[in-house]
Amino acid sequence: MDYKKSYDSWIRVENLAPNLKQELLDMTETEIKDAFYKNLEFQTAGMRGVIGAGTNRMNLYTIRKANIGFAKFLLASVVDVKTRGVVIAFDNRHMSKEFALESAQVMSSFGIKAYLFDELRPTPELSFAVRHLKAAGGIMITASHNPPEYNGYKIYNDNGAQLMPEDADKVTALVNDVQNIFDINIQANDNLIKSIHTEIDDVYLKAVKTIQLNPNINKDDLRIIYTPLHGTGESLIPKILSECGYSNVHLVAEQMIVDPNFSACPSPNPESHEAFELAIEQGKKVNADLLIATDPDADRVGIAVKNNEGKYVILTGNQTGALMIHYILEQRKTNGTLPKNGKIFDTIVTSKLGSSIGRDYGVGTHSTLTGFKFIGEKARLMEGTDEEFLFGYEESYGYVVKDFVRDKDAVQAVLMCAEMAAFYAQSGQSLFDVLQKLYGEYGFYKEDLINLTLTGADGAEKIEAIMSKFRDNPLTSIAGLDIASIEDYQSSLAKNVQTGSVTEIALPKSNVLKYILEDGSWFALRPSGTEPKLKIYISIVSKSEAESLERVNKIKNELNTLLEN
Repeated sequence: MDYKKSYDSWIRVENLAPNLKQELLDMTETEIKDAFYKNLEFQTAGMRGVIGAGTNRMNLYTIRKANIGFAKFLLASVVDVKTRGVVIAFDNRHMSKEFALESAQVMSSFGIKAYLFDELRPTPELSFAVRHLKAAGGIMITASHNPPEYNGYKIYNDNGAQLMPEDADKVTALVNDVQNIFDINIQANDNLIKSIHTEIDDVYLKAVKTIQLNPNINKDDLRIIYTPLHGTGESLIPKILSECGYSNVHLVAEQMIVDPNFSACPSPNPESHEAFELAIEQGKKVNADLLIATDPDADRVGIAVKNNEGKYVILTGNQTGALMIHYILEQRKTNGTLPKNGKIFDTIVTSKLGSSIGRDYGVGTHSTLTGFKFIGEKARLMEGTDEEFLFGYEESYGYVVKDFVRDKDAVQAVLMCAEMAAFYAQSGQSLFDVLQKLYGEYGFYKEDLINLTLTGADGAEKIEAIMSKFRDNPLTSIAGLDIASIEDYQSSLAKNVQTGSVTEIALPKSNVLKYILEDGSWFALRPSGTEPKLKIYISIVSKSEAESLERVNKIKNELNTLLEN
């Protein structure tokens, strides 16, 4: 893509929004290249980018173009799309409401009914609303946990899940068919835009309440701190906790404010320890048992609990997921409701602690590619069978307990975490205590993550160069351990390093490379689909915590050295 020609075509537009025109005039050569070297594309979690002028930016023009492609896709693939309509929701970010309205107007201009939430709502409620209203699709305006300068656009099918790669590719092709977005005149039909107020909220929360396994346990003594990190969880999550009997909930007031700048939050990401700073400070004051943070669109959740020294420790997504699996299976077995054909779903970069627990209960765990759309699709395929969806999760703090939502659902996860904490407190145990018991039984699983941030066109080239380096010149050992096999999800081939034999991977192609070590530990390289990052996941298991930590650090240090050279 000739970024200079693209830039020139934008700056010559006479009626371009004044703020975008000025931004274009102020751009340096490097900024011009980054804003125009490519079009925003649908990746792991939809389309996401920095707000501003350019083809590689989120603005009303790129949103319009994306909606034209999505509308044409729906018209070609869903017979009754015009009457079934599309549900549209948005989060707290800059331009979210404007992008949502633009989406509704484009849909209506194609004769498609648009159900538009009038205020911000969590992503999982959008997924729920698509199926509840029997709509043909959905649109969520959000950049999830990204920094405040970002926004994004997620599209959903009538299953309430984000589009699978083959359909996303079709949408992308239709988007790219739009030659000149500035020549298109959108004729919105206001009669086709229907406002959604609070009518979906109560139906959704009623469904969330059904995930409870021990609704009548004592909850009064459980002290909870909750923060929505300035985002969409600010109303529904305190409400669901209150309605389910959790009366001792303290809110982080500074972060309850809906704020697109995330002014009281250094990072709006529950994976970040910085996000918990205020919650920990408040937790110490009230001696809280459980700290909870949800990301801005309330599809992911992080928790912190006290360790044996009384200090708050932030659990990883793998740890929280394993605790939920253990609790759900343990309680359903006790209650006599554990199905014979239940299934758990995780991803190829998720710790295997959860699947080890599942095996003990006779429940199989099936791994998908990264991206909750793959788990949502698995839930759809189980409809009408004798199999039951028991749980789905990924290491990046996303969980769903019941599949009336076909995406990550922090509202469900918050309620389940609160119930777990209250249940174990009855026997004098914390969630930290339970986790240590799981480690003692299944092995000390430890994980780490290298986040290599490389922005712009040059950064994208560097990420691709690193991936090629590890593909074309594969390692044979690391940290004193031999490589047993290498799984390349881009070629869909897995190679046994010792024998040289090659087998096919039965998953869609994806730019992921996974090294399996001789002891079953592994690390995987994957370019992020939502941020300008290369992610390297490391997962170790051994018989002691010290040994696991030592090996994680050795592998991490060796990988960092390789990345520097």
